[in-house]
Amino acid sequence: MHTHTTEVAILGGGIVGSSIAYHLTEAGCKNILVVERESSQGKGSTGKSMGGVRAQFSTPVNIQMSLYSIPFYAGFEERLGHPCDYRPQGYLFCATNDKHLAYLFANQEKQVALGLKNVRMISADEIREQFPQMRADDILGGSFCPTDGFIDPYSAMIGFMTASADHGAKLWKNAAVTSIERNHETFEIETTQGAVSAKHVVNAAGAWASGIAKMLGVDLPVEPLRRMLVPTEPFDGFPHSAPMIIDMSNGFHFRPEARGFLLAWNDPEETPGYKSDFEPTFIEKILTRAADRVPVFENLAVNPKRAWAGLYEMTPDHHPILGEVPEVPGFYCANGFSGHGVMHAPATGKILADLILNGKTDLIDASLLDLARFAEGRTIHETAIL
Repeated sequence: MHTHTTEVAILGGGIVGSSIAYHLTEAGCKNILVVERESSQGKGSTGKSMGGVRAQFSTPVNIQMSLYSIPFYAGFEERLGHPCDYRPQGYLFCATNDKHLAYLFANQEKQVALGLKNVRMISADEIREQFPQMRADDILGGSFCPTDGFIDPYSAMIGFMTASADHGAKLWKNAAVTSIERNHETFEIETTQGAVSAKHVVNAAGAWASGIAKMLGVDLPVEPLRRMLVPTEPFDGFPHSAPMIIDMSNGFHFRPEARGFLLAWNDPEETPGYKSDFEPTFIEKILTRAADRVPVFENLAVNPKRAWAGLYEMTPDHHPILGEVPEVPGFYCANGFSGHGVMHAPATGKILADLILNGKTDLIDASLLDLARFAEGRTIHETAIL
């Protein structure tokens, strides 16, 4: 049986793998194979994402990744000739206690220091004025960044992959990886579509990444966590120009989507595991929180058949694991985005392409996100997770 030989094999054809392929081809590396186990791309977490993009983070490394990724999405169509539907409607964080307000202030200082120019604090009165439909008696103020917003993850993924393919990258579909072995300087990969020999291997398998790593004896602390999203039927009782609005009292957040709204909430009772079914009892939980914050939302119509579930790929410190595994030279991780894979896909592509081709990157301090940090007790402290 013929073995396909390639410079870089990217395992996983979601938005992260596709962005890595794109950034590699842009840097002149044409001999790339993306291996996707599904019959089409985007059947994993990419197609299930809420599609939010924001620079309003609390850790410098997340802010830096957003400062590359968001302008990238803003110029996506011009650069790649394919839409990603970037809508800069902003993110509005609403603080309901002094601790949250102080947190937003402190984050903003970091964001501005790193070069985010347009983020600002917003008063409770401004929030009330802008969104009179919202119950705001407990809101003390908030934080708003107008370049935050939403994209279409599926469209961005296809854009990345199409541009990569135009530059010579190949995509195998229906190709599940069954084994990987390191043989001298190369990796021998067996898939359901045939064998691959690669100099470099990138694990971009999303919520399924730890299984890939295990094939090479690498213990990757990435576990799946179900997140559910509820789209509403058409509803015009709240402005469709609204940003992503986050109720910091309980983490409920929502944004306009098509002619209705998309509702999200991180259920603290959710436990890790490969659960991809939507749990119907979630609808009542989320609608209760929606109507509590936006009283007119008690009139929202929801079709449970249109709701869906996807998997976050969580790491212990909710930050990704990026870069080469020293014990297995040539094996790279791009894993564990903990809900930020879509928004940080452009930066991840750039960082991984830099590391593979040059052994270093200027975009972030890559050592902060290495796999060794967990064993060495260098985990990153992130105080708020969406």
